[in-house]
Amino acid sequence: MASGTDSGAKIVVSTLELLRSRGPGAVTIESVAAHSGVARTTIYRRHRNREEMLTDALVTVGVPEPPSANMSGEQLMRWVIDRSASMVFDGIGFGGMAALLTDTDPAFTDLFRRVLHLHRDALEDALDDGKRRGVVRGDLDPDLLIDGVVGALVAEQARTGTVAPGWAERVFTMFRSTVLG
Repeated sequence: MASGTDSGAKIVVSTLELLRSRGPGAVTIESVAAHSGVARTTIYRRHRNREEMLTDALVTVGVPEPPSANMSGEQLMRWVIDRSASMVFDGIGFGGMAALLTDTDPAFTDLFRRVLHLHRDALEDALDDGKRRGVVRGDLDPDLLIDGVVGALVAEQARTGTVAPGWAERVFTMFRSTVLG
């Protein structure tokens, strides 16, 4: 029998895989149990309902550890780009993004926005720290930068059906002067 930690990890992985591949409507306690091999009773011991299960999984990938305190502006900017993209790639996927944009699952939209707020707070705090340390421009609007990064990701996927290798480097090059001066 799997340990509690193994069961918890399996629940998170299955929740996110179902979310990314089939959208939030496919994420139920029953579907996660079937996908993960973890008994429904085990899932219910950890999570009262689908919302708690989804929130836990999204917080796991969506709330990044703070960056190193001595990162250069370039390193900090790359960290922000990577963490912004990760919320889509490792978190909700483009299926979840579509559901969010169309509000097809209002409960999911509400819970994702709560987690997204935590995610963005972490990125904004890191950028604000970079401003205080003088490694990024003092007039940088963190919200607008994060929106621009995520918008570029979604636009490339919509335009081409994929996110090409080198996307993060192209985004870095495009926003470099905005962030670093």
